[in-house]
Amino acid sequence: MRIALIGARGQLGTDLVESLDGDVVCLGHEEIEITDASSVERVLSKIGPDRVINAAAYNLVDQAEDEPEVAYAVNACGPRHLARFCAAREIVLLHVSSDYVFGLDEGRSVPYRESDTPGPLSSYAVSKLSGEYFVRSQCPRHFVVRTCGLYGHAGARGKGNFVETMLRLSAERTELTVVDDQHCTPTATADLARALAALIKTDAFGLYHATNAGNTTWCGFAREIVRWTNRDVKIRPITSAEFGAPSSRPDYSVLDNSKLTATIGFELPPWENALSRYLEGRN
Repeated sequence: MRIALIGARGQLGTDLVESLDGDVVCLGHEEIEITDASSVERVLSKIGPDRVINAAAYNLVDQAEDEPEVAYAVNACGPRHLARFCAAREIVLLHVSSDYVFGLDEGRSVPYRESDTPGPLSSYAVSKLSGEYFVRSQCPRHFVVRTCGLYGHAGARGKGNFVETMLRLSAERTELTVVDDQHCTPTATADLARALAALIKTDAFGLYHATNAGNTTWCGFAREIVRWTNRDVKIRPITSAEFGAPSSRPDYSVLDNSKLTATIGFELPPWENALSRYLEGRN
């Protein structure tokens, strides 16, 4: 099996390289520009893959409010180009999406299933949902996988992630304020990569949710990071309104992973377990 992995140098892409079986061709922004249909055609035609995985994305949630056209080009038009290329050649396409496609269901307290109606709150979320629709409507042999709160060891060397940010700030300050009214599931890219590697071996095409098990808030996540690393710092909870981010986030975006578990035969570990392994792996 020959796999073209787009976004191979990111947090998820780095772990996918370690998890995938077969001949994996790693592609970054320097090798392929997914917003350019001619680049997609030229590069992928030369590779001749059996599978394409799109782990590339525009993830600057707040900045997307100022440049929605850029977010849409990467997160929607890019997947559309990939979907059209793969559909014309009967190639399997796996596209990674986001829990942020949800959010309009105020008062939600039950994990979202794949059959639940999305409701994006931001320009970033609209771009991600649009990318999903393009893939699902234009490429019959597809996997669209929503996930949440990704962090991986490549983040320590690159753009960072929430864990690395908390570790850095907790070394500099005695008190941190962290949002405590956004419920989600932080997910280790190592665990997600293992699940995606199993999923892409199947022909159970469709829409999936994939996160570590359980849920917390960003404040709860920060407290667990501090606890595991024995940092002497106080974590003070605040509301999303107090934090004042330019872009709206879902109050609740916990995902139900039962469809994925039934398909691949195993459940992703609890988020606490994933975090402990990540922190141990930094040493």
